[in-house]
This record gives sequence, structure tokens and C-alpha cells, in this order.
Amino acid sequence: MTRFGRVLLALTATAALLLAYLAIAAFWAASCVDTLLAPYPETQKAPLSPLQLGILLTVEDPVFFVHPGLSLADGQGAATLSSAVARDLFLYGAPLTGVQGGMQRFYRAVFDCCRKIDLGRDTMALVLDAHASKQQQLAIYTATVYMGRHEGRQLRGLEAAARAYFGKPLAALGTDESLGLIAMIKAPNEFHPQRNPAAYALRVARVRAVLDGRCHADGWFDTTYAHCKV
Repeated sequence: MTRFGRVLLALTATAALLLAYLAIAAFWAASCVDTLLAPYPETQKAPLSPLQLGILLTVEDPVFFVHPGLSLADGQGAATLSSAVARDLFLYGAPLTGVQGGMQRFYRAVFDCCRKIDLGRDTMALVLDAHASKQQQLAIYTATVYMGRHEGRQLRGLEAAARAYFGKPLAALGTDESLGLIAMIKAPNEFHPQRNPAAYALRVARVRAVLDGRCHADGWFDTTYAHCKV
């Protein structure tokens, strides 16, 4: 066999293994998605004002309501709201038992090891989007998104973060506070308003420039807006 033939054979085998891995991930996700979604009512809505929702989608997932779980929109980066929910739901949500539990632990280990190249979560995002409405996904995301450590405890959800960082409920936040809270999501410990006020202020200024139309994401992976003049 020629060198080209060996390379081609290796690539074909690798592609076949990847497709098999993703097919198993999809089958497993479909088999347990209803169980994992059970604690979250289908009618539950995210406690976001129209202003807060607009900021969240602009910064974190510009085409959330039209993509099937994955997106290549400018400023999207490697994750959508759906894939963030899928990660927390399938990998770090309620522990499963039996074969499903074994697969959950396996996929969690793979993601922890190789999250930058692992496509398993993306497959799970497609399954999630097919089983949960966009409103349900938003409600789960709003309630579970990681918002950093504050006073020695881990914060989950925008409501808890609003009370911790601004001393008021999410519904009572003004425009600047809402913008600041959502700007933190990308890296809440790095952009902590109390521990790293300078980094927080710069991140908020860049996000504000994007929201005001004074700057635009420079391609798919641009989620920092470092080129924005503030």
C-alpha cells in the first residue's frame, strides 16, 4: 500500500470512529433528555425583561431563536445558549444511574479532557433543541449559568448574581446593571466587579460599544471585542 493509501485509510478510520462516537452520544442524549428536563417545567419562562433578553442574546447568542442548537454567527464563538444548557444538563446535571449513568460519566470525562475539540456537547445541543422549546432553554440557562465565586460561594443563575453583585433582584436591575451582569457571563471571575473592577469596566465598555452599534464582532470567534474603541 502506498503512503497516500495508508494516510487515506487512517483518515477514513478516524472519521468512522468520530461518527460512531457522535451517533452514540446522540442516542444516549435522546434516551435521557426527558429525565433530565423533568425538573424544569415546559411552561417556565426566563425572568428576563425585554431589555435584558436583548442584551443577553446580542452578547451570548445572536441567532438563538433560529438556530437548531448550534450556530456560526459572528460573535458566537464555540458555544450557544443551547450548548451551554446541554453541557450543564447532560454532563453536570442530575446524576443518572445504570448504563445511562456510566455514559454520563464517560462523556463528562471526555469533555473535561478535550472540551476545545470534543463535538459530543454539540451533538447534545442538537438533541436538546429538538426536545426543549427555546423558552424552556432560556429559563434553564437563566437559572443555572455560572456567575463566578462571591464571598466564598459559587453563584449559579442570574437572579443569585444580581442579588450578590448589586444587592437587588434581577427584575429591579437598571440598564447599566443589567448590561454589567450579562457582560460578566463570558468569564465571571475575571470580570468580577469587586475583585477586578478595571477588567469589569473595560468589558462593560466593550459590550456597550457593541450594543450601541459602535463596534461589531470581528468574525465567529470574536467574543472579547478587544478591537472595540472605548
